[in-house]
Amino acid sequence: MEAKHTNRLSRETSPYLLQHAHNPVDWYPWGDEAFEKAKSENKPILLSIGYSACHWCHVMEHESFENEKIAALMNELFVNIKVDREERPDLDEIYMNAVQMLTGRGGWPMTMFLTPDRKPFYGGTYFPPEDRQGMPGFPRILMGVSQAYRERPEDVQKSVSQILAALQRMAESQETTKDLSKSIIGEGADKVAQAYDADHGGLGQAPKFPNAGVYELFLRHYSASKNERFLEMVVHTLTQMAQGGIYDHLGGGFHRYSVDAKWLVPHFEKMLYDNAQLVRIYAHVYTVTHEPLFRTVVEETLNYLLREMLHAEGGFYSTQDADSEGEEGKFFVWSEDEIHRVIGEEDGKIFCRMYDAGEPGNFEGKSILHPILTVEQAGKLFSKEPAQIEALVARGKQKLFAAREKRVKPFRDEKIIAAWNGLMLSGLAEAIKLAGSSAGIEAAQRTVDFIFAKMFRDGALLHTYKDEHAKLLGYLDDYAFVAVGLLDLYEALFDRAYLERAVQLADVMLREFWDERDGAFFYTGKSHEQLISRAKPIFDGSIPSGNALGTQLLLRLYHFTGENRYRAAADKVLRSYYDAMASQPFGFAHLLCALDNYIHGAKEIVIVGHPVDAAAKQLIAEVNSVYLPNKVVQIAPPGSALAEISPLLQGKTQVDGRATAYVCRNFTCSAPVTNPGELRDLLESEAA
Repeated sequence: MEAKHTNRLSRETSPYLLQHAHNPVDWYPWGDEAFEKAKSENKPILLSIGYSACHWCHVMEHESFENEKIAALMNELFVNIKVDREERPDLDEIYMNAVQMLTGRGGWPMTMFLTPDRKPFYGGTYFPPEDRQGMPGFPRILMGVSQAYRERPEDVQKSVSQILAALQRMAESQETTKDLSKSIIGEGADKVAQAYDADHGGLGQAPKFPNAGVYELFLRHYSASKNERFLEMVVHTLTQMAQGGIYDHLGGGFHRYSVDAKWLVPHFEKMLYDNAQLVRIYAHVYTVTHEPLFRTVVEETLNYLLREMLHAEGGFYSTQDADSEGEEGKFFVWSEDEIHRVIGEEDGKIFCRMYDAGEPGNFEGKSILHPILTVEQAGKLFSKEPAQIEALVARGKQKLFAAREKRVKPFRDEKIIAAWNGLMLSGLAEAIKLAGSSAGIEAAQRTVDFIFAKMFRDGALLHTYKDEHAKLLGYLDDYAFVAVGLLDLYEALFDRAYLERAVQLADVMLREFWDERDGAFFYTGKSHEQLISRAKPIFDGSIPSGNALGTQLLLRLYHFTGENRYRAAADKVLRSYYDAMASQPFGFAHLLCALDNYIHGAKEIVIVGHPVDAAAKQLIAEVNSVYLPNKVVQIAPPGSALAEISPLLQGKTQVDGRATAYVCRNFTCSAPVTNPGELRDLLESEAA
C-alpha cells in the first residue's frame, strides 16, 4: 500500500531515519538544504536526535511525529531535522551537552531548538503529546519556543551565548602542576566504589547499567594492590548480571540495562557495544577466578553475536530493538503455559520453578527467565541427581530457543559502525585467547578485512556502512577503538598486518585529531565539517571516551615500537585531565586505566618461535592464562625482520632451537626461558 506521506528521509540509508520517512512531519536530514530554508524563512530549527533501538524514541514518534495535527504545527513553525545519533555522534555530543546544561539531564529522544545558523537556545528530551504529570505537552512547547524566537530575540541570543561559552569551556583543560602519582588510581577506585550496591552488585540503585569500564578499573586495582574487596565487587556484580534478566538465558547476550536494582527487568534492546565490552570483562575475570559461569557467558554471548549480529561479509551490526509487534520485550518473555506446551508438563514444572516463570509472572503478566535455584537446590527439591537437572535445563533451553526463533524478531539496525566494531575486535580477541574459537577467529579476520575493504578510503576510516555505502569521515572513537582492537587481535593471532594497521591508524589519529595548542584529542578531525563547537570528549559513557582509549593505544604503541612521541602524547593527555580524575573519578574509569599503564609500565613479552609450533603455543597459552592488564606481547619467527618495527625484537634468539620467551621492562629483558613454568614465574614476578 502506498504511504500517505513521504519526506526527504526516504533517500537516507540509516534505518532510524528510514523509520521516519513516512511521518507527516516534513523531515530534513542534517545538511545545507535545511539550513538554507531556515535562513530564508527565518524559522528556528527543531532538531530531533535518537536511534533505532531507543524505546522512547518510538513512543514519541507514534505519539507526536505520526500525529497529523502535531506534525502540521511542527511544519508551520519550524524546519525539522532528524538525526541518527549512531551515524552522527559528533552532533549528538554537542547538542546533548547543550541539553544537559539547560535541563540538568539528558537522554533520547533529544529535542533541541536551534537558530538557523545551528546554535542551540532551548531543548529537552521526550515530550508527551499533551500536558501530563506536570510535564508540558509537545504542542505547548512548540508554540512557546516559536513565540520566544519571534518575539524575544534578545532572550534567544542570550541563551545562545551562554550555551556556546559553556561548550567552549568544556573543550578546555588545565595541565596539572603535580607529579603523576599512582595514588589517585586507588583513591579513584575507592570513590567510585562508594556507589556500590552490596546487595545486588553494580553501582547505585535503579536504573542500573553494566559499566564494564568500572569493573576493568576495579580489576586492575585489585591486580596492583591485592585488595580482595575490589575483586569481590567485580565477581559479585558479574555473577548477579549473568543470573539476572538483563542476560538472555536462551539466546545469549546482554540487554541494554536494568530498570530495577536487582538486574531483573531490562530495557530489552541489545547493543553491540555493550556485548563487546562485556565479553572482554567476563573473559578477564575468568582468567583471574576460573569461575565456569564466566566462561559460559563469554561463549554464549559470542555465539549470540556471531549468530545474530554478523554481516555475511564480516563486520557486526549495531543494535536490536527492545520492541517486537509493538510491545517492549514481547520476543523474550514467557508464560508458564507456553513453557509447559513447549517442553512438556514434567520438565516444564521444574524449569519454571528454576527460572522464576510461575504465575502470575514477574513482568507484566509474563516472565523474564532467570535462575533462582541452583542445579543442586533443584535436585534436592525434585529428588533428582544434579546431572538429570542439568540435562533437563539444557533440553528445555534448546526447545524454548527453537520455539522463540519462530516469533517475530525485534528489528535489527544493520548499520556497521567502525568504532563499535573496534570494541568487538577487542572482545573477540579475549574470547579467542580463552577458547581459541575457530568461528571467532574467522569472524575477527573477516571483520578486519571488511573494515579496510569497505570503510577505509584514501587513507581515512569512514564511520558507518549500510547497503553497500560507507560514509562520514571517521571520528576519534573510530580510530582509537579500531586501532586498540587491532592491537588486541595482534596479541591473539600474531598477524603482523594488524600491528602495522594499528600504527597507521594511530598516526592518522595524531595528525587529524590532536589539539596542538592544549593537547588531547578533539572528537572530529581537521577534515571534518565545521560545526558550532569542536568537542573534546573525555568522560566515559556507555562506551569509553575516545581520549581514554586513544591514550591507552599510544602507551601500548610506545612499548611495541619504542617511539617516544607516542608516550609524550599520552603524557600530555594524562596531565591535562589528572586533576579532574583526582577530584571526580566517576566517568574517568578508562583514563584511570591508562594512568595505571603509564605509571606501572608494561611487561613486554617476546616469544621467539613460530605461532603454529606446539612449544610456542604452550608459551602463548601461559601468557594468556595470567591476568596482566599492562602488557604487550610479540612473537617473532627465528631470524625474522620484525625488529624494524620493534626494538624489543632486536637480538632475540632461540635457546637450543626451542621456542623461547623473554619478559622485559622498559626494553630491559630477563634471561631467556623455554619452560612454561619458568615463564609463569617471570610473568607473576613484580621485578620482571
